[in-house]
Amino acid sequence: MIRETQVAMREQSAASRVRNFDEVPLGYTDEEAREEAARCLQCKKAPCVQGCPVEVDIPAFIGQTERGDFAAAAATIKRTNNLPAICGRVCPQETQCQGVCTLAKKFEPCGIGRLERFVADWEREHGAQAVEPPPSTGLRVAVVGAGPAGLTCAADLRMMGHEVTVFEALHEPGGVLMYGIPEFRLPKDVVNYEVDGLRRLGVDIALNMVVGKTITVDTLLSEGYGAVFVGSGAGLPRFLGIEGETLIGVYSANEFLTRVNLMRAWQFPEYDTPVKLGRHVAVVGGGNVAMDAARTALRLGAEHVSILYRRTRQEMPARVEEVHHAEEEGVDMQFLVNPVQLHGNDGVLAEAECLRMELGPPDDSGRRRPVPIEGSEFLLDVDTLIVAVGNQAHPLVPRTTSGLNVTRWGTLEADDDGVTTRKGVFAGGDIVTGAATVISAMGAGKKAAAAIHRHLAGG
Repeated sequence: MIRETQVAMREQSAASRVRNFDEVPLGYTDEEAREEAARCLQCKKAPCVQGCPVEVDIPAFIGQTERGDFAAAAATIKRTNNLPAICGRVCPQETQCQGVCTLAKKFEPCGIGRLERFVADWEREHGAQAVEPPPSTGLRVAVVGAGPAGLTCAADLRMMGHEVTVFEALHEPGGVLMYGIPEFRLPKDVVNYEVDGLRRLGVDIALNMVVGKTITVDTLLSEGYGAVFVGSGAGLPRFLGIEGETLIGVYSANEFLTRVNLMRAWQFPEYDTPVKLGRHVAVVGGGNVAMDAARTALRLGAEHVSILYRRTRQEMPARVEEVHHAEEEGVDMQFLVNPVQLHGNDGVLAEAECLRMELGPPDDSGRRRPVPIEGSEFLLDVDTLIVAVGNQAHPLVPRTTSGLNVTRWGTLEADDDGVTTRKGVFAGGDIVTGAATVISAMGAGKKAAAAIHRHLAGG
């Protein structure tokens, strides 16, 4: 008889974890993983594979896991996914592979993400299988950005035999995996291990290289690179556009999380990157980034942390699991609330003037549009405000590269294979789609790698 619910994953208690930055879920044991794997129906048509942007052979790796052949399961996953420990932790499986799981028609879907994480962690703990890339073709490709799209594109191209150099603007590779996702959700040693896997393949990663400043795409093409892939992401934060956003104590979520994650402010004073944080913190937004910022603020010692979201719980784009964890830890969810002005004392944030909202007709996103309620103004005591209302594509590469078309949203124009309007230049991930998921960026990197391979072969 099939077990109706997923095997639960052990995790730190809310009371304990809110005082540390250790990972919250503790993973499966061997026995738990095999028990969960036994729930898989091993569908012949496997809708879960179509639901995965990088088309992992999910039934195969789960079957190998059920049999206890974890090394084979890891090899199966890595045929199409070079970042499995990351995807197992941060991918929204509930809307992708698990969202179309046949088992979900009657019971809880198979825990595909949890099993992927288990297999990847098992391999890391027991030693990765050596993978030998094919002999070099002698052809060179430059990849701009060491985030999910760039790393995936680079790995695939190296396995096709091409010489690949990744140019990363920051001092550590990983992109949003390093600067945007907190340690308690995605440990940095996990990211570093998977990035090191690319180095073991022979991918060269050049750090502190700001393409568009240090070097340009045009220069790379003139220096003998046969193609350039642009995966520079969407790291330019959006703001509210209200009075008072320049007060001390107001952060974009990008700055706040980068200080804490990449610059290790959570390890202050060992790492000398302090973060000015008040007693009363408000985070504006309802996505995963907002949850990450709120939960991080609690761990840094804030007495009270609120999420201000202008719609209702039903419209929140954050994963249900992240909202659940945030509430368990004590984050105060304030729905149908929108800040309209910030007030300060001597240039320092002191309070936020907010409006109550109600939902009107749907907007372009399909969600009901929030409408202010007349006369509903109220003041909220807050000495730190973190704005987490989305990001947009950074304009540096498009502005400094000739022949690239840019959309009205500031993203690069490219087809489904990543082909741009400039010959030899390809793009994928958030720089093309706007802010999206890690796995969708990886899928774009894979498609672009295949297109670049054809391009280098004269196709």
